[in-house]
Amino acid sequence: MNEAIPVIRDVDQGTARLLPDVDRERAWLLTVDGAPQSYVDLDDPAYLEFEYARRLGHVVDCAARPGEPLDVVHLGGGALTLPRYVAALRPGSRQEVVEADRGLLALVAEVLPLPRGSGITVHAMDARAWLDGRPAASADVLIADVFGGSRVPAHLTSVEYARSAARVLRGGGVYAANLADGAPFDFLRTQIAAFSQAFAEVALVAEPSVLRGRRFGNAVLVASHTELDTSALSRRTASDAFPARVEHGASLARFTGGARPVTDAEAVASPVPPDGAFSIG
Repeated sequence: MNEAIPVIRDVDQGTARLLPDVDRERAWLLTVDGAPQSYVDLDDPAYLEFEYARRLGHVVDCAARPGEPLDVVHLGGGALTLPRYVAALRPGSRQEVVEADRGLLALVAEVLPLPRGSGITVHAMDARAWLDGRPAASADVLIADVFGGSRVPAHLTSVEYARSAARVLRGGGVYAANLADGAPFDFLRTQIAAFSQAFAEVALVAEPSVLRGRRFGNAVLVASHTELDTSALSRRTASDAFPARVEHGASLARFTGGARPVTDAEAVASPVPPDGAFSIG
């Protein structure tokens, strides 16, 4: 058996590296300019390595009965970790992935190709432009994991964007976004405020140390037009190998404080992470 070797390639947004995992035979870590982007095990697509990916997986797991096919939209592709996860655990799902980096898409298709019949369609487009053109009530789950470098682009942080996401989801649909921030959480609070205007229910999933402001880190924002099953989500996130807390209702309102949503005209990208926050090696 040939030993896998790293693959390094210039893509649209920097230098991508696909690094084989020495502990898992057909598993790969994708980095762009040194920042971890995705982890994929081709032999076990239901395995999620990154903490935030596991939390997004918990949201998907709670979105419908086990094994039930879903119509899922993924804004941001990376190495297609979550689409592979959904395809493995919910066969028959129809999934659309939107990724603006054509070079990255070509690299992933070459080195980490999707299996035949996966039900996954990939679009090389800007996430907001694609979303704004989608029919209303056309998705059960919408996952946003879009980073330009290590920052969420400004046009995916506004209340107009939140309303576009709300429009595309069906009545019982669920939105989940991977975000990143640190104390005093100015960015994260505006995101909660924006999605609270577009959705009836909003929750936040994060490690307690992040929520207490002890370190910069990821947080998963969850939103829906109908009541979220925060009890089921809390059980899953609390018992995970990387425990997290679910904030909602009064506790989330206290966290958000008097933050107001930002519009397209005033939106800015998420904050620059501190040195070393997400780098490896």
